[in-house]
Amino acid sequence: MSAGDWKAGLYGFARLAAAYDIDEDISAGGRGGAFSDITTGNADTNDGHFGMDANTSRLGFTATSPEGVKAVVEFDFDNNGTLEPRLRRAFGEYNGVLLGQEWSNFTSFVGNPSILDWDNLPGRAGLQSRVTQVRYTTGALSFSIEDDTSRNQESTTNPGNIAGATGDKTSMPVFTARVEDSAGGLSYSAAALVKQISYDDTVNDDDAIGFAAFLAGRFAVTDMLSIMGSVSFADGASNYIYRSGENFGGFEGYADANGDLETIETFGANIGAGLNLGGGRSINIGYGTTMKDLDDAVNANIISGATAETNSMLAVNYQWKPVERVNMGVEFARLETDNQNGDDGDASRIMFVGQYNF
Repeated sequence: MSAGDWKAGLYGFARLAAAYDIDEDISAGGRGGAFSDITTGNADTNDGHFGMDANTSRLGFTATSPEGVKAVVEFDFDNNGTLEPRLRRAFGEYNGVLLGQEWSNFTSFVGNPSILDWDNLPGRAGLQSRVTQVRYTTGALSFSIEDDTSRNQESTTNPGNIAGATGDKTSMPVFTARVEDSAGGLSYSAAALVKQISYDDTVNDDDAIGFAAFLAGRFAVTDMLSIMGSVSFADGASNYIYRSGENFGGFEGYADANGDLETIETFGANIGAGLNLGGGRSINIGYGTTMKDLDDAVNANIISGATAETNSMLAVNYQWKPVERVNMGVEFARLETDNQNGDDGDASRIMFVGQYNF
C-alpha cells in the first residue's frame, strides 16, 4: 500500500500449534516444550497430555517515509497464557541507525535448523529474543548498546541472575558487535558482547565483567541439502546462551561466603540439516544442547545440586506447503535435562503446526 511517496504494509500470520506430550505435560505458550516442566530423578510422571493454541499468531505494521525513515510495530498473543497482546518489535530505523525494540544484535538465525517447536532448540546462536537497543549497521557489521535482559531470569525461589545474593542491579548496558555475510553457498555470522553483573545488598557488594561470543554458519551442500549449526560460549553471561537455565535464562554468577562475585561459564551448540524435496516439501533435523559449570557454586553451597546443568533437544520434522502462503508440518522431539547432582529426566512429544501467512 502506498500514498504519495509513503509506503505502508500489514503482515503477519494465523498459527495453530497442537502437541501431544507422550511422557508428561511440558507444553508452554505456543505448545513449546518447557525443560522446567520435565520431572527429574525417579519420580513417576503423569503421561499423555494433548493441547493446542493459536497464541503465537502475529500482526505487524510497517511504514516508510519519503525520506527513507522506517518504522515497525509488531504484536503476538504469547503473553504468559493471558492471550493479551504482547509487543514483540517496535523500532524506527534511518540511515543505518535503529532505535527501539528489535532482535538483539547478539543473535543470528543463519545456523538455525528449521524446527516447529515455538521455543526451539537450546544452544542456538545468541539471545534469540528482542530487546530495547540503539544499533548502527554498516554493510556486514553492526554494533549495539542494549538493555540487559538478565534481570529476574530465575524462578521466584531463586530471583535474579546472581545466586546467593540479593540486590542484583544493572549499572551498565550490554555492548555487542556482529558480522554477518555470505559467500557462495556459505552464510556465516560471528558476534561478541561484554556486560557487567553486579549486586549490592547494603552489606556486601561486588561486580564482575561478563562476556559471550558465538559463531554460526549454513552451507548449501547441494541444491537439495543444507547443513547448519553454531557454537557459543559465555562467562558471566549465561542468559545469552539460549535456554541454558531451568528453561530459558540461568544464573550468570554467584556470591561466595565472603561476598565475592564469581562468574559461571556456559557452553551452547546446535547442529542440523535440511533436505528440500521440492514442491514446498522438506525434511529437517536438529539437535541443540547447553552446559553450565555449576560445580564450584554447588560445592560452596550457594546453588542447589538439583539445578539444571545441561539441557538438550533432538527434533525431526516434515514440512509442506499445500498452497502459497500456507505452511504445515509435523514434528517429533525429545527433550532431556540433567541436574548438577546427576538426576535427569526426559520427555518426548509430537507436534502439528499450521500457519497461514499474509
